[in-house]
Amino acid sequence: MAGRPSATHVGAPQRPVSEGDSVPPPPVTAADRGREVRQRLLHAGAELIAERGWSGVSTRAVAERAQVGPGLVHYHFASLGALLTQAALGTIETLTREMTAMLAAAATPEEALEGVMGALDAYPGTDPTSLLFIETYLAATRDEELMRGVAAIISSAREELAGRLGDHGVPRPQETAAVLLAALDGLMLHRAAVPEPASGSVSPVLRRLLTDPETDHASTTPRRAHP
Repeated sequence: MAGRPSATHVGAPQRPVSEGDSVPPPPVTAADRGREVRQRLLHAGAELIAERGWSGVSTRAVAERAQVGPGLVHYHFASLGALLTQAALGTIETLTREMTAMLAAAATPEEALEGVMGALDAYPGTDPTSLLFIETYLAATRDEELMRGVAAIISSAREELAGRLGDHGVPRPQETAAVLLAALDGLMLHRAAVPEPASGSVSPVLRRLLTDPETDHASTTPRRAHP
């Protein structure tokens, strides 16, 4: 008497999945939806800071922009201020990382400076990112937590830039990095009021900090008094 067929022999053989077969996406979980709502709230907060100013943003406005209920703002964040702080610092940190990555990829300090100055031309001073920078710097003077966040980003960028400058033999890399970053920040902030000068005319001035061997000597040698 023939034995009973095993389960492995019942039915048509299964075809192995090939690269061309479409695989259904994994189901969306509650955690996924929560992260997506949180990102929408942060994005809405950043947009509204630039549009209305820090003090002009309300919980309802953020919720409406993110297309969620107002209660979700306080579900995901301790307060409206906490949301705005994370939104602003996230935007600033993202831009700073892009700039430091550009610096790290450059073969020379001069190439790095030209790349960063060219990238700054995308921010004329009235764009949302520039306005968010201005609003955040102003708000940080009255918010210690926000100021600490801004300071941490600046310190990290300085260390990154100083390390690259030191690798290329630039004298006093820590001080040079601080001056360069302050100059770039200043140019970005000033463009809201005074569009000029363009980066092309400023680059030679900043380049002297990197290439002129007399810069460090001149700053430490006292001038001779005229008779």
